[in-house]
Amino acid sequence: MSNEQVNMPQFPKPIWKEGVELPRFSTLNEDIEVDVAIVGGGITGITTAYLLTKKGYKVAIIEAGELLNGTTAHTTAKITAQHGLIYDELIQNNGKDQAKLYYEANIDAFKFIKTTIDELQIDCDFSEEDAYIYTNSEDYIRKLEAEENAYKELGINGELINEIPVDFPIKAALIMRNQAQFHPLKYLKPLLDYIQKEGGLIFEKTTATDVDYSDQPIVITKEGLKVKSKFVCACSHFPFYDGLGFYPTRMYAERSYLIAVKTDKDVPRGMYINAEQPTRSFRTMTLNGEKVLLVGGENHKTGQGIPTILHYEALEEYAENAFGINEFLFRWSAQDLTTLDKIPYIGRITNNHDQVFVATGFRKWGMTSSTVSAILLTDLISGTKNKYEDLFSPSRFNANPSVKEFITTNLDVAKHLIEGKLEYPLRDINDLANDEGSVVNVNGKRAGAYKDADGKVYVVDTTCTHLGCEIEWNSGDRTWDCPCHGSRFSIVGDVIEGPAETPLGKVDLD
Repeated sequence: MSNEQVNMPQFPKPIWKEGVELPRFSTLNEDIEVDVAIVGGGITGITTAYLLTKKGYKVAIIEAGELLNGTTAHTTAKITAQHGLIYDELIQNNGKDQAKLYYEANIDAFKFIKTTIDELQIDCDFSEEDAYIYTNSEDYIRKLEAEENAYKELGINGELINEIPVDFPIKAALIMRNQAQFHPLKYLKPLLDYIQKEGGLIFEKTTATDVDYSDQPIVITKEGLKVKSKFVCACSHFPFYDGLGFYPTRMYAERSYLIAVKTDKDVPRGMYINAEQPTRSFRTMTLNGEKVLLVGGENHKTGQGIPTILHYEALEEYAENAFGINEFLFRWSAQDLTTLDKIPYIGRITNNHDQVFVATGFRKWGMTSSTVSAILLTDLISGTKNKYEDLFSPSRFNANPSVKEFITTNLDVAKHLIEGKLEYPLRDINDLANDEGSVVNVNGKRAGAYKDADGKVYVVDTTCTHLGCEIEWNSGDRTWDCPCHGSRFSIVGDVIEGPAETPLGKVDLD
């Protein structure tokens, strides 16, 4: 491979937006009243709104940016219950019954997506594929064997094999049969059309900041407008409203990276992920009639670790060595939240809030977890019994491993909070090259500066507006990322991703 043959795209862009025209919606400009206010315009919010609309509820979707521009647009789009090496761990920590419920919930989500595609005749590149976890590590062979035993105990259709249809060596692989993949934006567009047709309200560029919970829940927007409702669903990836559920202390944010390339070698059907670190996952899709390879991995806590552009380069090197790259098409990154016990938080935001619900902490398996959330939230709102309610309840507490993870997560936050405050930046703004960002020294104080391709400089205060941690430069995505709770900001300081709600302060150079 040479630079003359393949060039990595300069700026991140997810493949799912290529050739897909989504409707745009107006900004909320007056107080409104609905049955259910849904904050968040990704797959969770849209699917929840779709199901509630079918039941006759008047819904409003409120999205801070543009619909389908966040986590849903930055997925690998696998519809699978194979969530890494999870089932043996669930049996050990939660018991067989809970582990089986987790599997069944995700299979129910798979079936719902497939049924919805059939009912609405959606053309979204849906295909059923086998999912594989493979390894080249002797240590992980034992872990795959333990996971296979968990599969047998739970009745999961899968087994351990010693080869997979790829042109590189592996020691073992665990297969889960009859999973699926699709194009998430093509899938969700008909659901949006249905919601609109049935009178649902959809608002973009409308930021929800709080819930007034006096007589009934009222969503308050950044502009001070009110959405009065009987129920509120916080489906905004990181909950926009905490309700004293202390969600920032009970989850951590991780980034991962994806590239889309055309390859020299033929890539087999199926969805593949390795068991060890660093993570490498791959699957194919069709774009404009041609097969394209998606390669993902390189997980790390947000705002921490090596310069982020190096993660893209590592995936590029892997794809070149394994398959050969003819053309580098797209690159993008994703952010995912992991709960203390790796099971999402879905349900009442706290035990004291019967009318406010939350869905978050999907780890890296948002397509099924979002659909599980939509089904469960719809049942909770409509008063329908759902057997998964206790499993996903945000108020649950499992002493093992929750206590250990709680302590570890919050010690990590404290470490980065203290280190950021003590750091004395040595770089000067004048040292920056074009298209470079860095923490710099401005009048003896820590600041963040980015110089664009034309030499224009943008300088922000590096103190995160959430809880005061010091942000770090993300060279791969040109963003400022918080290492404590995963908030992300643009080069001018605008909030890209919460839990922060207010922009970074500007720094005056005069």
